[in-house]
Amino acid sequence: MTDTDPQSYLDLVDWRRRVGDLFRIDGPDALERFRRGRDELFRTHPQSPIEPDDRDSFAGLHYFDADPAYRVPARVAPGDGTELTIDTGGEDGAVRYRRAGILEFELHGQDCRLTILSLVQYAGGLFVPFRDRTSGHGTYGGGRYLFDTAKDTDGLVLEVTPGSTEVVIDFNYAYNASCAYSPRWACPLAPPENHLQVEVRAGEKIFKS
Repeated sequence: MTDTDPQSYLDLVDWRRRVGDLFRIDGPDALERFRRGRDELFRTHPQSPIEPDDRDSFAGLHYFDADPAYRVPARVAPGDGTELTIDTGGEDGAVRYRRAGILEFELHGQDCRLTILSLVQYAGGLFVPFRDRTSGHGTYGGGRYLFDTAKDTDGLVLEVTPGSTEVVIDFNYAYNASCAYSPRWACPLAPPENHLQVEVRAGEKIFKS
């Protein structure tokens, strides 16, 4: 994308709106419809991270089977407010975040914690990248994203109650960063403090082995 390419900017706006719509699907078959819709976007949209030459043969993303055990209650504890800089390794350089909170929950009988990051540049936007014991072994080695409110990917993932720090999170919607599909993309990935010592066999698998 260049500064003189308005079509690309408009396509990006449309892409983000459509992705956000998928994260707000209702009903008992929401996960199935979410995955079908995501496949269609990746196959057809101009802003798809799938390489253009690969889109005609694109057969869909790969997922773990739905598992209600990965929809878990959690508590948001205060973060210490310190800053963290994550180098994307691309033209965008480093992205600055603030440690806004801590997600505390249990998986497989183990106590788990994930730092909630807040974008400094945009004065907000909560972001939770993570790695787990499947990273590099069935899922993308750099980890996955649980949600990113700046990208509108929290609707089905993060259930909140106004006035309460008790939430519900759903790893069945965990998804890959764009760099998992093509080297053209550079993405902020999970810092060491967000490396879970359990397997999260839910959500999106690796795109290409």
